Amino acid sequence: MRKLVVGSPLQILLLACSFALAAYAGVRLLVDDWFGVALWLVGAALLHDLVLLPVYAVADRVVVRGLGAAGRREWTMYVRVPAALSGLLLLVWFPLISGMVDRRYRSATALSPDGFLGRWLLITAVLFGGSALLLALRVRRATKLRPPADH
Repeated sequence: MRKLVVGSPLQILLLACSFALAAYAGVRLLVDDWFGVALWLVGAALLHDLVLLPVYAVADRVVVRGLGAAGRREWTMYVRVPAALSGLLLLVWFPLISGMVDRRYRSATALSPDGFLGRWLLITAVLFGGSALLLALRVRRATKLRPPADH
């Protein structure tokens, strides 16, 4: 017989608190417009599985083949990570980046919705720039550690 691994009391307490918070958020979310929330969840799942997954799978394949042909297949993570983070930020903030909810945002927060596109582009540039810097440091370190070739 196998022994059941439960975890520490702190882990159990944190897990119980996270479930309680998720249940509270779910109840609050579903009170006003449960049908709209359910429709949004189903639509988001279908949009992801039928549209977005094939798009970013093809984009990833292009990056892997492009870098793999150059013998630099391990560099793909330096493109994947900033692209995934930038895509996630775009997905979360798309209504404000696209300007679709300007009036609603302004009336709810009394703040200007201007600048979300510029900030997202800046964050994306910083992500890719930081990734390129890390790659350059890795390549530089690898060339320093490599012994010189004998001619």
